[in-house]
Amino acid sequence: MNAIGSLFEFAGGIGMFLYGMNRMADGMQKSAGSKMKSLLGYLTRNRFLAVLVGALITAIIQSSGATTVMVVGFVNAGLMTLVQAVGVIMGANIGTTITAWIVSLGQIGDAVKVLQPSFYAPLLIGIGAFVSLFAKKDKFKTAGELFVGIGLLFEGLEFMSSAISPYTDAPIFSEAFKIVGSNPILGIVIGIVVTAVLQSSSASVGILQTLAMNGVVTTNAAIFITLGQNIGSCVTALISSAGTSRTAKRAACMHLLFNIAGSLLFGTAGFILFCIRPDIAVHNITSVEISIFHTFFNITCTIVMFPFAKQLVKLSGVIIPEKTESETEKLTGPDDDFEREIGRHFDDRILGQPSVAVERAEKEVINMARLAYDNIETASRAVRENSQELVDKIYQVEQQVDCYSKYLTSYLIKVDNQSLSDKQHFLVNNLFHAVIDIERVSDHAENLADLTKYKIDNDIVFSQRGTEELRELWDKVLCCFDRAVTARDTADAAAVRDVYRIEEQVDDLEEELRDKHIRRLSDGKCLPSSGVVYLDILSNLERISDHAKNIAECVQEEISSN
Repeated sequence: MNAIGSLFEFAGGIGMFLYGMNRMADGMQKSAGSKMKSLLGYLTRNRFLAVLVGALITAIIQSSGATTVMVVGFVNAGLMTLVQAVGVIMGANIGTTITAWIVSLGQIGDAVKVLQPSFYAPLLIGIGAFVSLFAKKDKFKTAGELFVGIGLLFEGLEFMSSAISPYTDAPIFSEAFKIVGSNPILGIVIGIVVTAVLQSSSASVGILQTLAMNGVVTTNAAIFITLGQNIGSCVTALISSAGTSRTAKRAACMHLLFNIAGSLLFGTAGFILFCIRPDIAVHNITSVEISIFHTFFNITCTIVMFPFAKQLVKLSGVIIPEKTESETEKLTGPDDDFEREIGRHFDDRILGQPSVAVERAEKEVINMARLAYDNIETASRAVRENSQELVDKIYQVEQQVDCYSKYLTSYLIKVDNQSLSDKQHFLVNNLFHAVIDIERVSDHAENLADLTKYKIDNDIVFSQRGTEELRELWDKVLCCFDRAVTARDTADAAAVRDVYRIEEQVDDLEEELRDKHIRRLSDGKCLPSSGVVYLDILSNLERISDHAKNIAECVQEEISSN
């Protein structure tokens, strides 16, 4: 029963450790979320900054594999080039060592009980839980999550360590690590498998360190297992790259190539060293020494491989070749190209960084709005010129706007289910409303195309006065919607005020033009068939300005809440 109890305690310790690491990462991510846009912005400058950004992001989310999955998503969505990606990937391997050092704190503080993190873990959990439950402000709730995560992480380590400690003298441990240490390939394979199962090199290194704290891990076994863990961290990104663009697959491939090259280099050097100095090989390694090696390995690999980043990009292109033109034609037709491209913009891997996902959604809403603006501008020309060619173009763009609406709605639902602050949830909710209004604006453009087609089929031509009056209204409507899009894009209070002012002018002018046209109909100066079309056009234009006002009102709410 004691053995079963220890097994349960070890399993519970692993669970607490993994959950604590997840909570800690989530809290850190929320705290730094607003700064993520700035961090990613540095990627456009140079590769060295990309390495630093990769290290910082990974230190926050506690997993190089998760960072690389996001990189695959960024590349697939066109947010990042491969040259930028390789820098982030290199930095991710450095950033992942932060967890190893956090785990090592327990052993660093062995000399004095008060210095051990596990001593403070229950207090951190208590404070964190209290703050998370009762705090009103987002930043305090986030701090509470962070405290709970850190506390659970150290409590989990303590559980695992205490479960193993009674059995540290058992021959099975020494024999197992002796076999692993004498067989580099076996050690690397074990590291790969454990990391692939846990989906995090940080977690697998943490478990190895817990074993090392109890004095059962030899140096050679730890070195080879750690090398395998670095390769295993690539598995998540490789699986994630399935179904992505060729460029995104190359990003995942670069991560694998980088870690394999480093593991081969250090694995060979380690094997030679252990053959020359067998006393080092059988030395019981400590948790701190694993952290030192893990950090030294990743920093050295980055320094060695950094000058060859472009060659690494080229090699990934050789491994994952371009598709032939015939294959591309079979897979896609001209009508599929737009939807395929838009689909790439909403890569689910970006959801791993919610603040970036929200920003991406904002940009795509603006892109959709600009497309809708172009459609109503085209409609204005189609009505004036009675152009069937422009009518066909409006129908085509309307399908593209509908495609945008479908993808954006689905994506915003996914974003809203992520770990967001109240402010971000409010923004996502307003983006939902913006998508609906923009899609309806494009629907009005389609209505105007239908009216133009009716004009063409029935040889209807408006009088010069009617056309000039209509153009005056149309210019105001276009300006109103354009300012609404600007307000949504920049959160500009002046743009919001412009929308309110112009929308009132549109309402007044629409009513004035309607009255004038009805008088012309009464006086017999206008045919009834053309009169109905003219009034329908006025109605559609007035509705477009209403939707512009709806968009501006949401932006005004956001400005007022800040």
